[in-house]
Parts: sequence; C-alpha cells; structure tokens
Amino acid sequence: MNERELLVDCLRRLNRTGVTYYLTGSMASNYWGIPRTTHDLDFVVQLPEAAVSRIVETFRGDFHIEEDAVRAAYQPPFQFNAIDTRSALKVDFWLPQATPFDREMLRRRMQATLFGEPAWISTAEDVVLHKLVWNRLSPSGRQLGDAAGIVAVQAGALDEGYVRQWAQELDVSAELEQLLSGQIRPKST
Repeated sequence: MNERELLVDCLRRLNRTGVTYYLTGSMASNYWGIPRTTHDLDFVVQLPEAAVSRIVETFRGDFHIEEDAVRAAYQPPFQFNAIDTRSALKVDFWLPQATPFDREMLRRRMQATLFGEPAWISTAEDVVLHKLVWNRLSPSGRQLGDAAGIVAVQAGALDEGYVRQWAQELDVSAELEQLLSGQIRPKST
C-alpha cells in the first residue's frame, strides 16, 4: 500500500465514522502546493468520547490501533496514531485544542475530492500558518519548504489579509513575510 492508497482508505473509513475531521500536514500541503513524499498522514478529528470505540473499530484489522491510546489523547499531546499493518505507514490523529486558531481551522475546513473520495481538508492559508507554527516549535526545512510550495503554487489566490492577521497572533509574521516576498523558496529537485 502506498501513501495515496492509504489516504483513500483512511478517507473512506473516516467518512463512515461520521466524525468531524480534516486532512492537514504534508498531504494537505501536497494538495495545495508542491508535492513531496511523506511517510505519514495527519488528520485533525473532533472526537467525542462516545465515538472512541467507533473509530477504533473502524480502523481495527488493517491497522494497529489501541483504544487506551485513543482515550489518552484527551490529554497532552492530544494525539494518537494508527499504524497500517500492510505498509507500516503511520496515521497521526490530532484532537483540536480550544485555541482560537484551532477553532478557526476547523471552521474553515473545506470539502474536496481526493483521488475520487470526498474529503475535508484544511485551507491553503491554514496549512501555511500551521507549517510556520510547527517550524517555530521544531525548526525544519521541510516545514518551510512545504509552506513555500503552497505560496508558490497558490500565488495570488491566498487571502494575504487572513494569513497576516493570524501570523501576527501566532508570532510567525517574520517567517510569513519571508515566504510572501520569496526569500524562502520551495525546495527544488
């Protein structure tokens, strides 16, 4: 199973659960920007405790997923994962936090069709901002390269007022301005 097949499989499973979710991380930046190989998938899931058993059951079989780990995700770092037993690829599930930006990302998620499957995905602007926040927490050329790829591909389509407003609130304005001015460029192969 490759990354694309895993994404389709996870989308089908998530859509069956009825939980509110969106794709984020590198696969979302691949959608909006310049694609690169990634070795995991990242989803944000709004997971009421009553839905824990349902999500575990939906992924059980082809994935190694532990119900105790899912239940522990209500505490920091608010994350659990499922390992695809067919490929050893990892799927990270993040619970949204009660921060204004997390609430806004969830509110702004968009419907798309990815490889024939209906999907919810974070907006290009929110992926850029999220990549800059992650780079601030753990500096990485990948995070900046992903963000630069989105800026390059989306060019004038990005809502610059929105990203500038949130960049200021998230303390990543300097990095955003470097992206928008072309000082940070996507990685070339």
